[in-house]
Amino acid sequence: MNFLATYIMRGRIQAMIVATSLALLSLMMPPVSVLSSATVSLVTLRLGAKEGLNILGCSSIATALLGSFLIDSFQFALMYVMVLWLPVWIFSIVLRESRSLFLTIEIAVWVGVFGVVGFYLYNADPAALWKTMLSQMIPVEAPIVDLQQKIDMLVHYMTGVIAAGSVCGLLFGLFLGRWWQANLYNPGGFRQEFLFLQCKGRLSIVTFAIVGLAFATSGVVSEIAWNTTILLFVLFSVTGTSVLHTVFSNTKLEKYTVPMLYITLFLIPHAFLIVALVGLSDPWLNLRKIKIESTHA
Repeated sequence: MNFLATYIMRGRIQAMIVATSLALLSLMMPPVSVLSSATVSLVTLRLGAKEGLNILGCSSIATALLGSFLIDSFQFALMYVMVLWLPVWIFSIVLRESRSLFLTIEIAVWVGVFGVVGFYLYNADPAALWKTMLSQMIPVEAPIVDLQQKIDMLVHYMTGVIAAGSVCGLLFGLFLGRWWQANLYNPGGFRQEFLFLQCKGRLSIVTFAIVGLAFATSGVVSEIAWNTTILLFVLFSVTGTSVLHTVFSNTKLEKYTVPMLYITLFLIPHAFLIVALVGLSDPWLNLRKIKIESTHA
């Protein structure tokens, strides 16, 4: 996709065309939103916050105007792109200024955590809201009893699931923008940056404390703690993937083991639990160091 990144960096008009067209296309094909977010991210990372804001603002206006013709709702289009682009623009500024991918990911996750807590402060019973929404999606011919039981269990964690999904989407856009930037101006830079991701021990301790709180309490407090844990799961999944990628890269079968890692994660989502545990325990196990030492032994 380097051709798209090259086109984006040709000028402001080209970047606006890509961001706007992909945003509208993502209304029908949601995964395309990652490409749209990456456009704003690339411009911000390379040219700075002001130019990124210019692209964000002008593209938002263009999307709103086109949305009024295509879907007869400029308000929805405007809100959509603001939710899609504004956080990515902020995270791109953080990454550009701090030059720390882990710090940026951590901030994104904690923004999601504050969003979860804020949602519980705004709505005293989010589970009831999610139950109403999910119940309306049940097909008439579906086995109602079985689905209702699953819904009753799921609704207590939907806030965290939605927040985690949103954070993942924004991070994918940020990563793609960073990857484009590296391919154009610093080949191999993103790979090195990603493989050196490392969680801090204090964050793992905080996570254990939150999980302990979830087990030790009940009601709303326990529910918030579990939903927060879901978001932290995103952070440790990213760092765990980085650790395993590095470990597998140091083996003689690298060209097989590294692709198999990502194929497994794509085909078996439950494997992310193991990956997250690796990321959570890495501050103490330091698997990269162990592997390097054993390789040179």
